[in-house]
Amino acid sequence: MLMPLPTRLPTTIPPPRLYPLGETAVVLEFGTGISEATNASIQAVAAYLLAHPFEGLQELVPAFTTLTVFYAPWQVGTVGGESPFEAVAAHLRNQLAQLPATRAEVATGPAVEIPVCYGGEFGPDLAAVARHCGLSEADVVARHAGADYQVYFIGFAPGFPYLGGLPAGLATPRRASPRAQVPAGAVGIAGAQTGIYSLPTPGGWQLIGRTPARLFRPEAADPSLLRAGQRLRFVPITAEQFHHWPAAR
Repeated sequence: MLMPLPTRLPTTIPPPRLYPLGETAVVLEFGTGISEATNASIQAVAAYLLAHPFEGLQELVPAFTTLTVFYAPWQVGTVGGESPFEAVAAHLRNQLAQLPATRAEVATGPAVEIPVCYGGEFGPDLAAVARHCGLSEADVVARHAGADYQVYFIGFAPGFPYLGGLPAGLATPRRASPRAQVPAGAVGIAGAQTGIYSLPTPGGWQLIGRTPARLFRPEAADPSLLRAGQRLRFVPITAEQFHHWPAAR
């Protein structure tokens, strides 16, 4: 189920730093630290810009601390000798100055539930994570599946969600030697982050489980199962349930 993006804005949004990304994009940088507050500001600004698009706006791409605004320079109205970037940057600064000063609304509704079979062949690094954290494997699973997460952004590979909300006690460094290929659906931990591999790719995250859910479906109208701003929870399942999980679910 898709969750609505926040439609109201934080009481105070720190003025972002604007800089060009090539000739077709402007980056709005909201700081350098990853936090729920920064993510809330990014999602709120993105929602506001989508509701009040300017001529030439093509796409908005949120990340941990930035929002990249892509535009078609040939469609941007310029004044005098200003460049399309200068025109877009001026427009964005004007829009940011007009943002309503209201409290941010947290996305409501049920969280997306992602089934995960932890450990064994599905989570070959679960034991290593448990040793690093000084916990039993069962404790790692209970803490990982017991937390509420938020999709900060989709990146690295199509449909790959970077999630905020990993319990601090589960933070574990990446593997010293990345794997040449990680299977689609693998659930991993890297530092203070957790995420889900959407496609078979190389990767160095510590793999603690795997989901049978397809996160990237190129045949679908909306190929990515998840999107920025959604809430998410992991639901433990057995190996038998994994192998019999309906692909279309």
